[in-house]
Amino acid sequence: MRQPLSGVRVLDLGQIYQGPYCGTILSYLGADVIKVEPPWGENIRTRTEDGKPPQYQYLNPNKRDITLDFKSEEGKEALHRLAEKADVVIENYSTGTMDSLGLGYDDLSEVNPELVYAHGSGYGDDGPYADYPAMDLTIQAMSGAIHTTGFPDQKPVKAGPAIADFFGGIHLAVGVVAALFERVFTGEGQYVEVGMFDCLYPTLASPVSSWVSQNDAPPRTGNKHSGLAISPYNVYEVENGYVAVICISKHQWESLARLIGREDMVGDDRFGSKYKRAQHMDLIDGAIEDWMEGKEKDAVVETLLERDIPCAPVQTVEEIVDDPHLKHREMLNYVPNQSEGRDEIPIPGMPIKFSGSESPEVEPAPELGEHTEEVLAELAGYSAEEIARLQADD
Repeated sequence: MRQPLSGVRVLDLGQIYQGPYCGTILSYLGADVIKVEPPWGENIRTRTEDGKPPQYQYLNPNKRDITLDFKSEEGKEALHRLAEKADVVIENYSTGTMDSLGLGYDDLSEVNPELVYAHGSGYGDDGPYADYPAMDLTIQAMSGAIHTTGFPDQKPVKAGPAIADFFGGIHLAVGVVAALFERVFTGEGQYVEVGMFDCLYPTLASPVSSWVSQNDAPPRTGNKHSGLAISPYNVYEVENGYVAVICISKHQWESLARLIGREDMVGDDRFGSKYKRAQHMDLIDGAIEDWMEGKEKDAVVETLLERDIPCAPVQTVEEIVDDPHLKHREMLNYVPNQSEGRDEIPIPGMPIKFSGSESPEVEPAPELGEHTEEVLAELAGYSAEEIARLQADD
């Protein structure tokens, strides 16, 4: 069955998280994604001695892999010849790096005017911060994400997941798809660029709204609502872990109050509206904590869900990689681990589902340079002698 991007060819020069995840999304959409690495491998390979860390395997399924030395004239020539046959190039090197090598958009679009060239970076190509070195941690710091994460009486904390990298990768993939769509009408490719810093600002909707409303909310609210505008909204301790609970509607709140034996709160004007409940969140949290004391996580969640009260257990990594819902949604795809550690690695599947196509089958990440000969012969018309000469130069 065809996938939405069947027939699209992508050269994925991405490294670490942002670029490779963009490439993975496009591969799951049906594109032929060719990962192009230097002969020594992309940056993330250095995280293990064998060059096959779980992170690399996690983010590069369903791709073919070739190696080229971008700094050699032969390598540059090979990339130009590949770009002639490609629809998309993805890279997330520092802004200006590919231009300095003669491999930027202006260079490659000369050989292929229909090329969509996607560049991911930390801060975008222009602006006061454009030349700053950027990684997920620094973008989280600059964006306010770290300042608004954690508890008010403690130092700020970064988000556990690499939110800047992955938000950047997702937005870059959207930009690629939009540019491909426009190309249908114009016949021309274009340059697409995404800065991770730009992608994180929209996530501050609640803290910025609190600032706009001039609420006296601390920058960090722990597990409470970041604008201190909703209660209950917190993570509560139980005997064997934690449970997150939130009540949005009046019906949800009243069901919870009755469940925890606090019918008196239902008729109390202090808790009569969402706004008023937010003014008394410590009282509400205390009542919920009293009720949860000594209870088991699964039992609490089951009881709350029976009454249609939004809640969830705080799952551990061990629980997530065996989660039945993720399995049902084909988001957990166990493939053999190519490196040390566990026998298998749970590769994420495609989060976007289509009625007209099935979820893609997830294939293991390729070995470094595994498809070099195949791709150079197929796309760029290299002869066996040319390929041997090129690899000798590597």
